Amino acid sequence: MNWFVYIILASDYSYYTGITKDVERRFKEHGSSSLGAKYFNGRSPIKVIYQESGHSRSSASKREYSIKKLNRRQKEQLVQDSILTTSLNR
Repeated sequence: MNWFVYIILASDYSYYTGITKDVERRFKEHGSSSLGAKYFNGRSPIKVIYQESGHSRSSASKREYSIKKLNRRQKEQLVQDSILTTSLNR
């Protein structure tokens, strides 16, 4: 199955990284459901700022872990590179 790795910008301008099979559904769960991550207690998800597709469950978990180890500047660079790549491929 196709798993996604995603980054959400939170209301305190922090980044949350997670994995799912359905990014839109998961984003909604984080904002309005008890199924959302505890990370969003006291914070709100603003928008999905990054996503990768084409992962297995295992590779998505490994990629999530590697992104979580990045510092803020490195995560911002990852997001910027993704935007640039998307723009160039249009």
